[in-house]
Amino acid sequence: MTPRFAPSLIDRARDVLATVAMPDGGDLAGSGRIEGLSATNGKISLAIRIRPDEAAAFAPVRAAAEVTLRELAGVTQAMVVLTAESAAPPPPKTPPTLDAPSPAPRPLADVRHVIAVASGKGGVGKSTTAVNLALAVRALGYTVGVLDADIYGPSLPTLLGLTGKPQTTQGRKLRPMDAYGLKAMSIGLLVDPETAMIWRGPMVMSAITQMIADVDWGALDMLIVDMPPGTGDAQLALAQGTQLAGAVIVSTPQDLSLIDARRGIAMFRKVDVPILGLVENMAHFVCPDCGGEHAIFGQGGARDEAARLGVPFLGAVPLTMELREASDRGRPVVASQPDGPIGGAFGAIARGMIDSLNDQKR
Repeated sequence: MTPRFAPSLIDRARDVLATVAMPDGGDLAGSGRIEGLSATNGKISLAIRIRPDEAAAFAPVRAAAEVTLRELAGVTQAMVVLTAESAAPPPPKTPPTLDAPSPAPRPLADVRHVIAVASGKGGVGKSTTAVNLALAVRALGYTVGVLDADIYGPSLPTLLGLTGKPQTTQGRKLRPMDAYGLKAMSIGLLVDPETAMIWRGPMVMSAITQMIADVDWGALDMLIVDMPPGTGDAQLALAQGTQLAGAVIVSTPQDLSLIDARRGIAMFRKVDVPILGLVENMAHFVCPDCGGEHAIFGQGGARDEAARLGVPFLGAVPLTMELREASDRGRPVVASQPDGPIGGAFGAIARGMIDSLNDQKR
């Protein structure tokens, strides 16, 4: 007798997805709408292709698919996203009836302020800035969460020393992890660290939207979002999916970085998001041997650019060995050395950002 091979996890996933009902009565596996089905070390992810007007109808389908996949033997994590690629249809010409369903609750309704920390390009220390800024705001007495929205290069687990997987609430929402008094969530906590996130733009937007809406953030004074570099899908997903209170732009002093920082500022202004200020990171390097300061990337470029663009300059952060080592160890410098020079710099930046936020309300 020819031996039979045990079905793969993907094959078993397709089998159980055939039990998930579609709005039209068919099954999800046979619908032709599944994209990017992958399984790595017990973690399954896939996207369901929909039209924008189908989002409400397919929300239960997405939730049912996740629950069904999680029940499979050998599955440790399942993530299903909705991806809408087609243009939205024109609005209906008839007015809504009186018995129309109530609008869905607004995401992050219990979060007072959502702040984006962004940069025009990578490599400027934006993630390190976002985490230490969140800790500095918390040190001022506020309740703070931090969301890592960099789908392709999530850094939050490393920066905060987070391990393990987020738990789910009884309402099937993800519960943020706790680190140094912060609530934290990252796609890096949901997938294998060595998994390449080969996702197209709509999948990225859907994943970010779900990390906003499907995470039980609770009541927060501030949610700081570490944005991916650039001015693309992720930025639009956040700007359209939440009511951003403002954006903080991170740049190094050099012209190459400032050129892209200008693009980031222009993008947020186009979508009517206030610019709370500009941070100059790696303002100078402090030599660990002699204590001398070396302006490797130039000096004062971000301060001058802030003045030129008419945005607040929140402060400068030097590059030191302590900052790098603390980040690699998962012990952010504001948490490990709050009274040191770096901790003091981030404390001043946090106070300046809050002042700028208050100015926007006046």
